[in-house]
Amino acid sequence: MDDNTSEDLPPHSRLSAGCKLCYEGAKLVLFLTGLCQRDCWYCPLSQERKNRDVLYANEHQISTPEEMIRVAGRMSALGTGITGGEPFIYPERLIEYSKALKKEFGPEHHIHLYTGIAPNEKIINSIIGLIDEIRFHPPAEMWADLQNTPFHSSIQYAKQQGLDVGIEVPSLPNIDDLRNYLPFIDFLNINELEWGDFNANEMRKRGYLLRGDISNAVLGGWESAKGIAELPKVHWCSSDFKDRVQLRMRLRRIAANTAREFDEITGDGTIIYGVWECDGQHVSIPGNPDENLIERFDDRIETGWWILEEIADQIDGPAYYVERYPDDGIIIEVTPV
Repeated sequence: MDDNTSEDLPPHSRLSAGCKLCYEGAKLVLFLTGLCQRDCWYCPLSQERKNRDVLYANEHQISTPEEMIRVAGRMSALGTGITGGEPFIYPERLIEYSKALKKEFGPEHHIHLYTGIAPNEKIINSIIGLIDEIRFHPPAEMWADLQNTPFHSSIQYAKQQGLDVGIEVPSLPNIDDLRNYLPFIDFLNINELEWGDFNANEMRKRGYLLRGDISNAVLGGWESAKGIAELPKVHWCSSDFKDRVQLRMRLRRIAANTAREFDEITGDGTIIYGVWECDGQHVSIPGNPDENLIERFDDRIETGWWILEEIADQIDGPAYYVERYPDDGIIIEVTPV
């Protein structure tokens, strides 16, 4: 591997079941709450989510299990990753949403859970049959002596109950401290350390630099992890991998299920279409295109970009191309015709 990059496509034998589905873009991301008992300086959450009790299914803010199920259905999700914040802050909510997923999609719907606490036996027993895989996030200062912390007891009990159990942490300089703990877990996921809205000042205080002009990854993350990353059970998950593979594959699944007939699906899973701002309910369109190739709104008409290109010199009012994430996701670019 080139030490100056963080490109990685490890063999699937080194991925947990949850990671395999993420690799395929087949996992719904359920953000259960932004609240957390811990305050990790490197937390990458955005201002919209950190320290706020909000729920998201993929990029959609939700408030009910039914809304979550609809989002999962639109991407044909084969599994779900539950994250936060700390999901165990609201155990009833965790159980309610997990039960809804298993009821709707069946017991084979794989659910993995991230946690920054060491849940006791009672808490672990409450999620048996709902959660298939649990990923612990112990504080970095515990890594060198994890066997003598509450996390060890929690990890071993979860394994005894049949859960797939691993540790998932960022690529901090002392990541090699976890080397001796590998025999006690099923896998270790190392996420490339990334800048975010909330952690930028802390990154600067510690002297971290960005790895490149178009990446949020921190320079030196791979160098910290490479000594342990090649060991069995260990998976290095780079920032590039998440953007280049994981997100793109998930967007493609969503687009395949939600794109309109006139939406062009790009190789990255985004969609492109044309917009004409006008009295969308009453204006006629030059050339009278098939009604399946237009969608009317009160203040605009949306149609294929190629249709808009053909009629651009025959219409009045603003007209432009839009590229966005599918299923009414975020807008990436607006280009005037």
